[in-house]
Amino acid sequence: MARRCQATGRGVQSGNNVSHANNKTKRRFLPNLHQVTLLSDVLRQRIRLRLTNNGLRTVEKRGGIDAFLLSTPDAKLEAAVLRIKRRVQRAQEKTAA
Repeated sequence: MARRCQATGRGVQSGNNVSHANNKTKRRFLPNLHQVTLLSDVLRQRIRLRLTNNGLRTVEKRGGIDAFLLSTPDAKLEAAVLRIKRRVQRAQEKTAA
């Protein structure tokens, strides 16, 4: 499983450890990923995602997982999250009809 946030797309970054003697060695900066379960109001079920703290804050700020998915362009979402977005859209159309 990739070390990438499913909401924001933030992944592993690389950089240098710099010692007191100014020696530089390569290192990796890993994202702060958490397995979270969010409740979808439209689908009436729980959705499990791997999100960073920043991604979780973004989802909550936009008003929950449903509002986040519907307001985010398709190009910015991963394939697995895009499938959830399609399910939310279909369920929302059914309730509106």
